[in-house]
Amino acid sequence: MLKSVAVIVLPGLSPFEFGILCDVFGEDRSGLDVGLPKFDFRICTPEPGLVPTGKGFSIQVDKDMTAAADADLVIMAPHRRTPLPAVVIEQLQAAAARGASMLSVCTGSFSLAEAGLLDGRCATTHWMHSPEFAAAYPKVRVDENVLYVEDGNIITSAGSAAGIDACLHLIRREFGAKAANAIARGMVVPPHRDGGQAQYIDRPVPAHTGDTMEELLVWLAANLDKEFSVTELAGRMHMSDRTFARRFRAETGTTPAAWVNGQRILRAQTLLEETQLSIDEVAREAGFGQAVLLRHHFHRALGTSPAAYRRTFRGTAARTGAATGVAAQPA
Repeated sequence: MLKSVAVIVLPGLSPFEFGILCDVFGEDRSGLDVGLPKFDFRICTPEPGLVPTGKGFSIQVDKDMTAAADADLVIMAPHRRTPLPAVVIEQLQAAAARGASMLSVCTGSFSLAEAGLLDGRCATTHWMHSPEFAAAYPKVRVDENVLYVEDGNIITSAGSAAGIDACLHLIRREFGAKAANAIARGMVVPPHRDGGQAQYIDRPVPAHTGDTMEELLVWLAANLDKEFSVTELAGRMHMSDRTFARRFRAETGTTPAAWVNGQRILRAQTLLEETQLSIDEVAREAGFGQAVLLRHHFHRALGTSPAAYRRTFRGTAARTGAATGVAAQPA
C-alpha cells in the first residue's frame, strides 16, 4: 500500500507542477472515507535550506535526500535542467532497484533519463521538449502525443496540468476510482482526461465550454446505452451533418463516435471496479450491448481485457480498503 511519498526538488523548481504534487499527496484526505491514507509526505533536496524556484521566489526545504531512501513513491519535480547531483542519481537508482513507484512531471523525465531509469522504456515529457528529450536520450521511446505514460513502475507525464492526470491515474491504480474522483472533486478538475496533449476532456461530465455542444454532451453522457447517428445528433442541434461534425470536433477534439466510445469505456471501468456485475451486464450498462464488443473496445483502448482490469483494480481496492464494501472477485 502506498503510504510515503518523497518529492525531490532542485533549483529552478517549477512552482505550478510542485503545487500539484503538494495538493494531491500533501493534503490529508483520510477522513473522506474513500480509502485514502494520510500520506507521509516529504519534500527533499541535496542541500536543505532555501531552494530557488524558476519564478523569482524560493521555498524552504528542511529534509535532505535521505528522506527519499524508503519512500513508497519517489517523485521528480521539474526544475532547471543542469547535471543532477550525484546524490540525486543515487537515490533515484536506489528507488528503482527496490521497486518503489516513481513519477516525473513535465521535464522531470529528463532527470529519470539521466539516471538511466528510462532506457528501453516508453516515456513522455512536455511536447515542446520532446525533440530535445529524444535526441539526448536515444534509448528512450518518447511518445509526445500522450498526457502520461506508465511503463513498469515508472510514470512520466507531459507538461504542466498533465501532472494532474498522471497523479490521478496513480491514485486510481492504487486506491480505486472513488479515491481519484474525490481528489479530482477537491481540485475542481475532471477525474480523467483522454486524448493527447491537446487535452480534450471526456469524463465524467463534459467540460463546461459555454458553447453549443455542452447540453448535447451532457445528454449523450446520460444516454450511453442508446445508439446515435450523426444525422440524429445534428438534428438535435439544428445543424447540417457537415457543420455538426466540424463543430463537434472543434469543441471536443474528436468525433461523436469516438467521444461516446470513450465515455462507454470509462463507464465500464467504473462498473468493473465498483460493482459485482458480470462482464455481460457491464457491457449492457456501459452501452456496448454485448460482452464481445466490450472486450474488443476495452482491449483496443486500454491494452487489457475487462476481466484482467477488474482483477487488477478490484484487487488493489480491496487491499487498500477503497472498495465499496465488497471483496474483489474474478470476472
